[in-house]
Amino acid sequence: MAAFIRAGALDVSREILSQSEVLDRNRHQANQKTTIVSLVALLLLLSSPVFLEGGKRATGILVQTAPRAITLTTNNWQVTTDLLTRNGKDIAFASYSPLWKFQRKLVHSALSMFGEGAELLESIICQEAASLCKTLTLEHDTPLDIAAEMTRAVTNVVCSLCFNSSYRRGDSEFEAMLQYSQGIVDTVAKESLVDIFPWLQVFPSKDLALLKKCVEKRDQLLQQQFTEHKETFTDDSVLDLMSSLLRAKLNMENNNSGLLPGMELTDDHLLMTVADIFGAGVETTTTVLKWSVLYLLHYPEVQQKIQEELDQTVGFDRYPQLSDRQHMPYLEATIREVLRIRPVSPLLIPHEALTDTRIGEYDIPKGARVVINLWSLHHDEKEWDKPGEFNPGRFLDEQGNKLYSPSPSYLPFGAGIRVCMGEVLAKMELFLFLAWSLQRFTFSVPEGETLPAPEGKFGVVLQAPKFKVKATLRKAWQGLEIDQ
Repeated sequence: MAAFIRAGALDVSREILSQSEVLDRNRHQANQKTTIVSLVALLLLLSSPVFLEGGKRATGILVQTAPRAITLTTNNWQVTTDLLTRNGKDIAFASYSPLWKFQRKLVHSALSMFGEGAELLESIICQEAASLCKTLTLEHDTPLDIAAEMTRAVTNVVCSLCFNSSYRRGDSEFEAMLQYSQGIVDTVAKESLVDIFPWLQVFPSKDLALLKKCVEKRDQLLQQQFTEHKETFTDDSVLDLMSSLLRAKLNMENNNSGLLPGMELTDDHLLMTVADIFGAGVETTTTVLKWSVLYLLHYPEVQQKIQEELDQTVGFDRYPQLSDRQHMPYLEATIREVLRIRPVSPLLIPHEALTDTRIGEYDIPKGARVVINLWSLHHDEKEWDKPGEFNPGRFLDEQGNKLYSPSPSYLPFGAGIRVCMGEVLAKMELFLFLAWSLQRFTFSVPEGETLPAPEGKFGVVLQAPKFKVKATLRKAWQGLEIDQ
């Protein structure tokens, strides 16, 4: 495949159509969508998109240092993201600026309260993993929608981080959050016509109406948390991200230390920053867990091998710990393979050229959008052996004992200044939730249920199809209980 696709409408159309076919994997639907996809491709051409597919070039763009010729800027043409972020007052979609750098620095500082491998954060995740295992025990050998249970577990980890709170199973507020989250995932950043031609928003749109309703519900929940934190805030009670951001804002106001004239950290910036961490932290990790379980159902031999590794490394007298990661290369390789074959975000958030620049032999004009085609990077036949096959062994050495990176075309969390801030947390959650679950249970397809093919639904994340599982307690764990 070419490194860039920008030569004309036909080339862009082929690339967009290819993405649609790969992501949907439904030949009948793909044929029906050809005309629509070609039209969208032609419309995208008007804004000069550059699709970047080469692994080394993609890495170079993402990690380049100042002066930054190409970086992400607010997509003013995207109505949906503006609604989601109150016109770019978050971190993920905001323009590169001193205020953006300050916001990101604040979040990094808040996350460092927990730190990678810190006992506090690990204990929070393990507590939720134990709760998940308790639910699996109660639903033993019955068809279960594990997606909702994993979503609740991940949500509680992020809630502890953001708000120092959590949800119980069946909580009405949690159910409301699930609904608005799904609505946002289904409607944001899908290159819809209203994003390309903003003036179309004056006409009735079901997707836009749904998004506005979901964002309104999200903002109500966020505002409730924000108000409670402001009312109870003291400098000695900084126990979560929202309190940390409040303290930073108050310190700026008290010290009169604004960033630049006319630039300030408003309540909207705080709320949208927390919304970023909360929304992205829940949806992305949950999506990877769903894909992981689905692939384990399709490849039971992989699940069995992980369980054998757990038995040898952890045993039956304790639960998995974060320190076990370095001794469990096969589970780690499986996680990496899931992230490769089904990247959470097949197309990374668009970047924009701030000046005329050059990438390799290609001239990139100022204002051109640069899109990292992560799906192409992770499925490039020049970089990966049989990329369409699920094979955790590709991330292991010949002896199968050590992890290694077989290709530079592997960027599941992005790179550079826009690298996912939750990468460390996500990796901790993926390991601990899967290790705890597979140590005690074997996942299988319930009788009478059909296992769906691993075909994704494209949106702001690549959504896994719905499916149910049967969690069977392993023989070694029947009647066995250990203290946490």
